[in-house]
Amino acid sequence: GRFIARIHAVGKRQTFQHRQAIGIQRQGREAADYLLTDGFIPGHLEQAYQTLADDLLQWVTRCFDTASSVTSLRLHGDCHRGNVLWTDRGPHFVDLDDCCNGPAIQDLWMLLSGERSEMTVQLIDLLDGYSEFASLDLAELHLIEALRTLRMMHYASWLAKRWRDPAFPQAFPWFDTTQYWEQHILELREQLARMQEPVLTV
Repeated sequence: GRFIARIHAVGKRQTFQHRQAIGIQRQGREAADYLLTDGFIPGHLEQAYQTLADDLLQWVTRCFDTASSVTSLRLHGDCHRGNVLWTDRGPHFVDLDDCCNGPAIQDLWMLLSGERSEMTVQLIDLLDGYSEFASLDLAELHLIEALRTLRMMHYASWLAKRWRDPAFPQAFPWFDTTQYWEQHILELREQLARMQEPVLTV
């Protein structure tokens, strides 16, 4: 938490000029539209996905509206546990390919895992450290499940756009299967339910 706050303290000085910003249109609407028009989703699942995507994006928008005007800053953007290397000197953050502009909570929520009670304890620990070097607008907690939803939708589109690269079918052989899309839709339905639950509190 302390290290991320120090990164954000620098990131607040100015936003990226040549990096993408987290947004509902790019990561949500455009991602869904691409998947529906490029034929990746099996035909018998297209209607279910389209209806679900519309519902999801309505709730994502509602979450952003509830959080109101959040500050956008330079972020790591892909700050999950696999991108944190630990040494005797502490954490080191790697894989900066997805640096972007967005709300600070983006670099915190991916470090949370488990049941709601477990994520609450983890969030409290993160914010204990974070608050030593930066302040987080707690309204951003309303964005956690919305940002998770956008990440899931965008990731599927990201794979689809690169599928013609011979390296991708070898690296992600499960992507172009009915089982993957059935599971993806199920997980997105779970996200729809999560966005309707009370926000995490600290």
